[in-house]
Amino acid sequence: MPENCPVCGFRYEVELGFYWGAMYMSYGLSVVVVFLVGVSLYFLANDPPTWVYLTAVAASVILLTPFLFRYARVLMLYFFGSVSFNPKYKKP
Repeated sequence: MPENCPVCGFRYEVELGFYWGAMYMSYGLSVVVVFLVGVSLYFLANDPPTWVYLTAVAASVILLTPFLFRYARVLMLYFFGSVSFNPKYKKP
């Protein structure tokens, strides 16, 4: 991840250790994924065996880890870093 935004020059690391809180947000997002996969399997697959739940949940969390990590950092910036979208800097 670059230190500054290449378009507007915003410094991503607001303070030292700022993104440690993103771990908790990533955990929360992972819990949502586990819940959605579990409920989907229960209703769409007629309550399959436990190994199916474990395999599906593990595979989905492992595959979505890069996205969860990135969006947890984005949420951290928006909620606690006083960052907001400015259409002036939008790339065409």
